[in-house]
Parts: sequence; structure tokens; C-alpha cells
Amino acid sequence: MPAYQTIEDVIGRTPLVRLQRLPGADAAERGNVLLAKLEGNNPAGSVKDRPAISMIRRAEERGEIRPGDTLIEATSGNTGIALAMAAAVRGYRMVLIMPEDLSIERAQTMKAFGAELVLTPKAGGMEYARDLAEQMQRDGKGRVLDQFSNLDNPRVHYETTGPELWTDTGGQITHFVSAMGTTGTITGTSRYLKEMNPAVRIIGAQPSEGSRIPGIRKWPEAYLPKIYEPRHVDELVLVSQADAEDMARRMAREEGLFAGISAAGACWAALQLSLQVRDATIVFIVCDRGDRYLSTGVFPA
Repeated sequence: MPAYQTIEDVIGRTPLVRLQRLPGADAAERGNVLLAKLEGNNPAGSVKDRPAISMIRRAEERGEIRPGDTLIEATSGNTGIALAMAAAVRGYRMVLIMPEDLSIERAQTMKAFGAELVLTPKAGGMEYARDLAEQMQRDGKGRVLDQFSNLDNPRVHYETTGPELWTDTGGQITHFVSAMGTTGTITGTSRYLKEMNPAVRIIGAQPSEGSRIPGIRKWPEAYLPKIYEPRHVDELVLVSQADAEDMARRMAREEGLFAGISAAGACWAALQLSLQVRDATIVFIVCDRGDRYLSTGVFPA
């Protein structure tokens, strides 16, 4: 009988594709190659599928949780969707806490997987949501996996995302660009790439002052993710909301890449980089798909 795969088995090993039109003549003349890692191809539609299943599996292995338990997580969207999927697969009740101003599509997707939503005031942002999750855990209402301090988050990128990029570029990757939210992707991936070649440059995309870009955060010092390892990030690039939203539309129209706003921010940073370097292989993470942002008005109706 064939050995059929499960949903968990098809997380990761996502495509790496070359941008054809956006880089323009300047990048081509400089001998640069821009590659996009299509994490929206994961089963629940984002790069967060990797840490979601990793955090649950490893907590089970350590005996910290077992099927039937209640899991709690503060989320801006993609992690919540991924955890809702993973909880459904492995038999957990999932309670997700998120600010009320996030996109309708994300909330609806979480509910489709059977998760329960707790919406918090917009003014409190993710900081308030994180505080509430910790309070619920102290009150005995469930266990917080805590993507912001859980080492199983960057660990899975060290074990999977980094090796995939190294293999798929034949070890030729020179620059890695990633949006920074929980920082799990950039922390785990950069650690692996730096071990393989210390010369690989790691660039993190953060929002400029006043910009609100879903999936990209610049945390107050007190809320900086504990998993973040700044020594592995060579440069921080500030991306404006306007540039990220414009790039999301351009990615769809000029490359056929229908991606989210944080992915577009990483793409913008990668394109800026391509005008400054030569003979480079630049990889950026397309962390999710654009259909999660249709209600935001970023894409034309």
C-alpha cells in the first residue's frame, strides 16, 4: 500500500522562484539574482506553519501538553491560522487572542479551523494581547506556547528553512532578507546560513515610524521577542507602509506573485539592496498570500 502523506508532511520544502520583471535592467546589469521563497504554499498558507507544528510537536515530546488540552496564543494573524490548523490536526482546543483591527479574512480562517477568538482593543496592539494570554495562563485557562520566547520557533527554521535555501541555491546565496515580526524566521534561518558561510549578509525589514504593516513589527524594548539574536542580523532596513503596499500590488501585476504586505516589504528591501551590490544571489521570504488582505483595501476592488 502506498505511504500517503499527511498535512504535517507537506509543511516546508516550498518553491524558490526567480523574479523576472521587478528587478529591472539595473539589477541584471549588476549580475544580481533575486529569489522569492514561496511560504504561502504551506498547507495553512504561511511561513508560520513551520513553527506552529514544531511548537506543538516538541511540547508533546517533552510531556508539557497532550491532545485534548487547551492552547492559548496571542497572534497578529498568520501564527494563529497555522496554530489553528496544527491544533485541529493533533487534537487540541485552540484559543487565539488578537487585536480587533486585523483583517476579516484572517479571523474567518482561524474560525474555519475550529479556533476560538478573543479580540482585544485596537489601542492595546499586540502588547495587550500578549499580556492577556499570559494572564489567562496564570488563571489556569490553558497553556501559552508563546511564539515570542519559544525556542522551537527559530529551531524549525534552523532545521528546515535555512537548509532549503542553501540547497536550492547550490550554496550560492549571498544575502537573505526577511520581514521581522516574532523574529523566528530570521533568527533560525540566519544562524544556519552563517554557519554554512559567515559572509552571507542578513537583512531584516522593519516598519518605518508611523507605518502599520501586518506581520512586520518594531517592538518596544520590554516586548522584544526573547528568541531574537541580533548578532546574526547584519542590517535593519526601514520600510514605509506606502512602499510595502505599492510593492504588493506590483508583485501581483508584474510577477504574478499574489503576496501579503509583509512579504512585499521584504521584497522592497531586497530590490533596494539589488541596486547597491553586484553578482549577488538575494533571497527574500514571501511569508504569506495576498488573499488574506483583500478586505484591507490594499488591492483594487
